[in-house]
Amino acid sequence: MNVSEPTARERFEHLFEVISSDRFLKKEGLGKEVPFFICAFSPNHAFDMKDDIQRLEDRLNSTNVRVLQFDLYDMTIEILRERDILDQLFDVEPETDKSEIKDLLQGVLDPADHIVPRIATAIADTPHDVIFLTGVGEVFPYIRSHNILNNLQSTATDKPTVMFFPGEFTHSLSGGASLDLFGKLHDDKYYRAFNIMNYEV
Repeated sequence: MNVSEPTARERFEHLFEVISSDRFLKKEGLGKEVPFFICAFSPNHAFDMKDDIQRLEDRLNSTNVRVLQFDLYDMTIEILRERDILDQLFDVEPETDKSEIKDLLQGVLDPADHIVPRIATAIADTPHDVIFLTGVGEVFPYIRSHNILNNLQSTATDKPTVMFFPGEFTHSLSGGASLDLFGKLHDDKYYRAFNIMNYEV
C-alpha cells in the first residue's frame, strides 16, 4: 500500500523531533544494526528540500545538536578540482561519449578510494552528533547511493547518519529493500538502513 508523502512542514517537524531526541542520538531501537537512516522525498521538491535541510541543520545546531553535512556534489567538484580534472572535463565533454565520461568519473570518484576516506577524515576531525548526506541526485549516475552506504558501514557507525534521498525507499517481501532514485531507477539494493519517517520517539 502506498502512503502519501507528508507535507513539507510535517516532514520538517518530524525530522526535528526525531533527530533532536535522545533516543535517536543514542541509537536506540535499532537492534544492533548500523545507524543509517533514509529520508526519501519527491524529486519534484528537490529545491525546497535543500532549503529545508539547511533550516533543519540551523535549528538543530541552535539546540546543541551538531550536524556534520556532506554534500556529495560539492565533494565531487572539490575532488575534481584538486586533481586538475574539472577543467579538462569541460574541454573534452562536447566531443566525448557520455559513457566514457561516466567511466572516467566513476574511477576518479570511487567511493571506497576517494569519497569515504574524505568523509572519514572529517568525521574524525569534526565534533558532531549526526551526519547528513545530501547531493545524492546530483551525483547520479557516477556515484550510487548504495555504494556510499556500503562503504560507510565501517566508518560512520558511531553517530547516526541521515541520507536525504530524491526518490523512494521501498521494502517488500519479494524484493527486499530498494533505493529507487527519482522514483524510477529500481536497482540500488540496500537492506540495512531505516526509514526515518517511520522512526518514533
